[in-house]
Amino acid sequence: MAMPQLAKVANRCEVNRGRLKKEALVEVIADCRRFSIASMLDSLKLEELRNLAAKLGVSTSGKNRDELIAEISGDQRRDMRARILKSLRRQGFQVRKGRLSLPEEIDKDWLRQLHAEAVDHKREKARESLGRKEPALLNWIADGKEVDPCAISPALVEVLPGSIEELLFRYACLHWSIPVSSGYGRRLRYVVVDQSNNKLIGLIGLGDPVFALAPRDNWIGWNSEQRRKGLHHVIDAFVLGAVPPYSYLLCGKLIAMLAACREVTARFQEKYGGQQALISQTERSGEVALITTTSALGRSSLYNRLTFRSDKMFEPVGFTRGSGEFQFLNGLYDEMNEFATKKLVPTAKNELWGSGFRNRREVVKKCIQAAGLQQDLLYHGVQREVFVVPTARNTCEYLRGEDMEIDFFERSAEDVFEWFRERWLMDRAQRMPTYREFTRSSYTLWPE
Repeated sequence: MAMPQLAKVANRCEVNRGRLKKEALVEVIADCRRFSIASMLDSLKLEELRNLAAKLGVSTSGKNRDELIAEISGDQRRDMRARILKSLRRQGFQVRKGRLSLPEEIDKDWLRQLHAEAVDHKREKARESLGRKEPALLNWIADGKEVDPCAISPALVEVLPGSIEELLFRYACLHWSIPVSSGYGRRLRYVVVDQSNNKLIGLIGLGDPVFALAPRDNWIGWNSEQRRKGLHHVIDAFVLGAVPPYSYLLCGKLIAMLAACREVTARFQEKYGGQQALISQTERSGEVALITTTSALGRSSLYNRLTFRSDKMFEPVGFTRGSGEFQFLNGLYDEMNEFATKKLVPTAKNELWGSGFRNRREVVKKCIQAAGLQQDLLYHGVQREVFVVPTARNTCEYLRGEDMEIDFFERSAEDVFEWFRERWLMDRAQRMPTYREFTRSSYTLWPE
């Protein structure tokens, strides 16, 4: 069909031609027609849909309304809708009136199960790149009998691209009970190694914070302009934790405290100080005034009452709203991303950010909208406790712009470990020697 004739068809279908070329215009018209057919099929009852599908030779086995409508009409938007809803219900979410809801009685085991599909998917994706390396990576994990609490000597080893530490970091993250983010923007990662036996104690991952986090912002007491100017002095700990058998010795507390030691914050400043902001083109100092983190599963027993000598290091300031995208990370996001790339248009943004969709949140929001679902599906209801870790005596005043110079706490990694050893380690080792029973073979993800 010639372009003038195609333009007439587009007008009759109420399709905005814009500057679309012929092939793209044909696809848009086809999408419009499929959507119209799907909308008409909405008026049919489930039994009527099944009868229609049978007459058209479409299998009805195990399909719900949305799946039948998608297959009969060929409407990819309706197909995406069916995939989204089916995936959410399979994970354990209840979908009522376009919103997600959780059972009234939930515990940490239930929350782990809720994340299980996303965790399994992440592990399966990593199998190809890490599976063959697992025997070598397991050598970094200690048997319980290889750990002598009296001899433990932690060392911070920065994770560099292409290093064995990078592989080890990725591998250990796959054992977390929730899918671990890769972090955003600026990043600094460490593996903490026991120098007495060259075994892994735990992981530290630091990156850029989210722009708006009400519990954090309320605690600081800054306004929107102060936040815009000061947010680059805040970093988020997206990974904090110990691996077994060190986790049995409460070394998760050690890892958490080490994230705020001066060696780490000074390294972050060294790495990113003097860089220019992409949009404002202003130079940044890289000083870290505050670290934030959130608990993995509801309230945290790891960070609560975590002190360095007489000072509380981790301050609980509230809970997240329970929004995010983990419920789409069980493999569904890959399909949503492909759908968005082919069918949807990114939101206009600053040209310095590049082309394409801005981030994962935009892809998910666009797909949900295109599928005719409510944005409320981004609110999964799993609230996480928010903690702030000031690195200076005048953190809030500095972030609000009231103080021009920052007065850092001088907490070295050595001082932190000595305090941890005195306060928690030796007592725990004596009272709960079960760490000795741990075997590295139980850490295997992909048995042969």
